Amino acid sequence: MKEVILKHPMIEHKISILRNEKTSTKEFRELISEIASILCLEALKDAKLEEITVKTPITLTKGYRINEDNYAFVPILRAGMGMVDGVLRLMPTAKIGHIGLYRNEKTLEPVEYYCKLPNNIEEKTVILLDPMLATGGSAVNAISKLKDRGVKKIKFLSIISAPAGIKKIQETYPDVEIYTAYLDKELNEFGYIVPGLGDAGDRIYGTK
Repeated sequence: MKEVILKHPMIEHKISILRNEKTSTKEFRELISEIASILCLEALKDAKLEEITVKTPITLTKGYRINEDNYAFVPILRAGMGMVDGVLRLMPTAKIGHIGLYRNEKTLEPVEYYCKLPNNIEEKTVILLDPMLATGGSAVNAISKLKDRGVKKIKFLSIISAPAGIKKIQETYPDVEIYTAYLDKELNEFGYIVPGLGDAGDRIYGTK
């Protein structure tokens, strides 16, 4: 199973603040960004390094670089945009695409309204971003769009996931790697993660 759940005291600490309904929009947004950076760091453990020569103030030495052009970040709109600043701190020149989906509140199925991806996306490792992995419907839909464009390596990053969402990705696209900061226990009858943290998009943008 290509699934990584972060286990760290700082993650427990930050997730508890995110859950609190009294946490301000500003602090919520900052925490989402911070945790996204930590997730991305974990997801890049297998990044390939190229050897380079570096001139220090003392002498020449051997160094290494990651070719950021080999990567693309694709947030699922709109909540996924809250994770972009955090991942760009690690790879500021990586390309960014966007997939716009909203959930039909009756069927709980995703509906696409926008898709714009970088050129040569099929040659890149794509890191898909969405703070909440609930039913897995939006994630699987977004992954299918990337697969249709020929993308071979996809990593999915979420702040909080439900077992149902992880299971759906693994059953549909077992080659996709999943990185999540926290695994919650279940979904309620409306398809929301319990205990969760509410609607991530609304809390990031202060729209409720």
